[in-house]
Amino acid sequence: MPKPRTRSFDTSDFLDDDEIIAEYLTAALEESDPDVFLTAIGQVAKARGMARIADRTGLGRESLYKALAPGAKPRYDTVLKVLQSLGVKLVLKAV
Repeated sequence: MPKPRTRSFDTSDFLDDDEIIAEYLTAALEESDPDVFLTAIGQVAKARGMARIADRTGLGRESLYKALAPGAKPRYDTVLKVLQSLGVKLVLKAV
């Protein structure tokens, strides 16, 4: 009997709609671990095309990958540039 073929799950395969992306990033931002949010931004950037995002932000691709890696401490303005290039913005609301 042949083994079933499986494929690794890649979140970026499902991030193809602006509303889905906004909800995904919002959910990631609600986590207490900042690496969750950085990883989520990286997944969205991958879905949108990392080279395109790097070009829009003025960052090199390697710099972008490093800034969004778990454990990275990117500058606030870098995060804002990336979010803007992804077509989303941070919005605060009272809890």
